[in-house]
Amino acid sequence: MKNVYTYGGQPARRNLTVSCIQANKAAGVKMTQVDAQTEEEAATLEALGIDLITIADVDIEAIRRGAPNTFVTGSQTMVQYATEDEALRAAIRVAERGADAIYTPRGLKTVERLTAEGLCVQGHLGLVPRLSTRVGGLRTIGKTAEEAMRLFQDFKRLEDAGAYAAEVECVAVEALQEINKRTSLVTHSIGAGSGGDIIFSFMMDICGDVENPPRHAKAWADMLSVRKALAAEREKGLTGFRDEVKAGTFPDAAHTVAMSGGEHEKLREALDKWTPVHA
Repeated sequence: MKNVYTYGGQPARRNLTVSCIQANKAAGVKMTQVDAQTEEEAATLEALGIDLITIADVDIEAIRRGAPNTFVTGSQTMVQYATEDEALRAAIRVAERGADAIYTPRGLKTVERLTAEGLCVQGHLGLVPRLSTRVGGLRTIGKTAEEAMRLFQDFKRLEDAGAYAAEVECVAVEALQEINKRTSLVTHSIGAGSGGDIIFSFMMDICGDVENPPRHAKAWADMLSVRKALAAEREKGLTGFRDEVKAGTFPDAAHTVAMSGGEHEKLREALDKWTPVHA
């Protein structure tokens, strides 16, 4: 564990720092990264020793409660923040609340704007799904030497913009293996093989909680079947409740409490004799 101060000036302890991650890259130490959306998920990841957690920047407080000591990257989406200044304000907010790095899929100007303020920034290279129309759809990048060389130039431009890391998505295995030897960027591989420094996968893919997983995903569990079974049981329960209420069979004697002996008759007699005070 490393003692650190957060961007917001709070003392904290972390399993990794950026310096540690870069040293692991140099030493060839593979690391793991998984996303988390809830405090419970974050706590599980920390307890199981997942090295890095990536999150939606708006979830930082819940994630930090669950995983107070794990390196966390607060992610911005393509459409959350329209300008570099908006992205910077949001990045400072999430860093203040305990994020160790900021992920942005936006352009080099945004990366430069964030890094100029001392923030640790992760970009995105290879296939950027939301920009897939520019490359002919959802496909692997770098299957030819020519395209792999263009990708290498993208790495160099991201380095020059000040990023310390990049998510590398759906890139040909050999392309990333070769590029990774020649870049200072820490590479987060998702669908790009084992040549990356950090192997990143989504929790829903790891846990088998998606109907049609991408080709690069592997499931070590089957949460989807469990969810379907839970949904079936929920439907069964709600259907039974609805039908018995409509039929007048619920609530029944087994699920109610009766008045004490003889008290019902006394109540009926009293009600029959009652008249309004002002009648």
